[in-house]
Amino acid sequence: MVFSRLDCAPRWRERLPGLGIPALVVHGRRDPFFPVGNGAAIAREVPRARLLVLEEAATAIPDAAVGEVAEAMLALGTAAAAVRGGASRPSRG
Repeated sequence: MVFSRLDCAPRWRERLPGLGIPALVVHGRRDPFFPVGNGAAIAREVPRARLLVLEEAATAIPDAAVGEVAEAMLALGTAAAAVRGGASRPSRG
């Protein structure tokens, strides 16, 4: 595999626990190259990550799933804001 020949230190997978922002890991259930377990493993290694499995998707996010992905991203942002001390509210000035 090409990725196994990349020489970077530390390896990208070793850096995942150091991510300081919430992450959404999106994985297609029908991906012919990587099983959903790969996405689950990445989501476990990233602090505060959420795994979204698109049941009908393969490698790319289909147009039909854009709304589902956007909704998950917004939910992740709302949850992160709550952890920081509350979601920011627009001023009513």
